[in-house]
Amino acid sequence: MNQARNEARPVLVIGGGAAGNAVTLLLRRAGVEVHLIEARDDWNAAAGSGITLQGNALRVLRELGVWEQVEASGYGFGSVGITAPDGTVLHVQDDIRSGGDDLPATVGMQRPQLQRILIEAVRTSGASVRLGVTAEILDQEADGVHVRFSDGSDGRYDLVIAADGLGSSTRSALGITAEPEPTGMAIWRIAAPRPAGVTRTDLAYGGPAYIAGYCPTSDSTLYAYVVEANRDRASIPPESYADEMRRLASAYGGFWPEITRHITDPAEVNYTWFDRMLVEGSWHRGRVVLIGDAAHCCPPTLAQGAALSLEDAWVLAQSLTGADTWDDALFQEYYERRIARVRPVVEASVQIGQWQLDGVRDADVPGLMGRTMTMLRELP
Repeated sequence: MNQARNEARPVLVIGGGAAGNAVTLLLRRAGVEVHLIEARDDWNAAAGSGITLQGNALRVLRELGVWEQVEASGYGFGSVGITAPDGTVLHVQDDIRSGGDDLPATVGMQRPQLQRILIEAVRTSGASVRLGVTAEILDQEADGVHVRFSDGSDGRYDLVIAADGLGSSTRSALGITAEPEPTGMAIWRIAAPRPAGVTRTDLAYGGPAYIAGYCPTSDSTLYAYVVEANRDRASIPPESYADEMRRLASAYGGFWPEITRHITDPAEVNYTWFDRMLVEGSWHRGRVVLIGDAAHCCPPTLAQGAALSLEDAWVLAQSLTGADTWDDALFQEYYERRIARVRPVVEASVQIGQWQLDGVRDADVPGLMGRTMTMLRELP
């Protein structure tokens, strides 16, 4: 598909998270006119604590042209440690380089920093960006979509890409009934200074929580997390978040005492339930296509949420820029290519958590992780 043809096909991207930013960059590189809208005025530039990016995510970030910034801003490492609750290291295992041998197995980084890198790249790409705007009405036509926006404006697009996240209003507007379902677990997260000895992810199983772990995110920072059974959010006042996380974390040894003393500000602590969702059958209706968390989500037990979303953007952009005709067959082919890869990751992520909920002591967690990550070494 030549650049002139691409320019004649305007695309609307709804949502400026990892998936929406990534597909915008890839389409702009091919000369596609892209309009991106994001509901939040701040473009989520300060949201979140940390993120674990495995090799298959890094592979897409390199394709986006931001790998050098990610490498400089994050913390790369190649192994994971398993510890007892008291901090005793029981086992250290090399991570599979799912992005290929020329990339680190894993990079941890501050989530706001990744978002800022992607925002700058989108702005530089020449995409039209509007913040604080949502799509209110989508009227489908045979070869496009007429959209009315929350600011009273409207526009017509050859394609709408819904990257508006787990609670996607676009998904609901299309009549897709899939919704996120709780898995039974929840996670407490916080960003904190990195003790000098923390050079990889360490995970402690047992104690008062299912998992207590941390991941270095730069030369000076990490994010720490504690996973427990989910509780009614209404029963946990937000002003008690630091107390709740500190109570759980204080039972762990090793580097945890140094980390725990920084858990003081409840506004810095994030509490989230684990959810699962997988839209089946197709990820499009007419000329509206879902990507990222709008189409699927899974618990972070394999740290693959962002990676799968970035892969969606890469695959969809390849499909669109390599075809003369945008039609149901093309969008269905995109779905089938992705579902074969996404489903086993969602199922494995859920299974690892379920084994813990059920107290299965002889579960083959390392084997399941190894098989899944080996599969992800293949190009999406």
